[in-house]
Amino acid sequence: MAKTRVEIIGKNDYWLNAIFVEWDYQYPERKLEPQQGRYYLIENEWLADLQTVARQCFGEALLAPHDPGRRQLFRRLFAAQH
Repeated sequence: MAKTRVEIIGKNDYWLNAIFVEWDYQYPERKLEPQQGRYYLIENEWLADLQTVARQCFGEALLAPHDPGRRQLFRRLFAAQH
């Protein structure tokens, strides 16, 4: 099966953990493969389900960028404006 790299973002640490707890509860047979940082490898077919679980826990599951450094740069720039 083909795999997709995703970034899982929580509202805060509590809600980020809630995403993983809820994922394990709803889909115990589906294991997320940790990568560097907030990135995980998942089966392509799981993406919609993971996005649903993340939204239920006030988070997001996004397709990971090919260049994560660029996304981190934008986060720092936009965070500085608030």
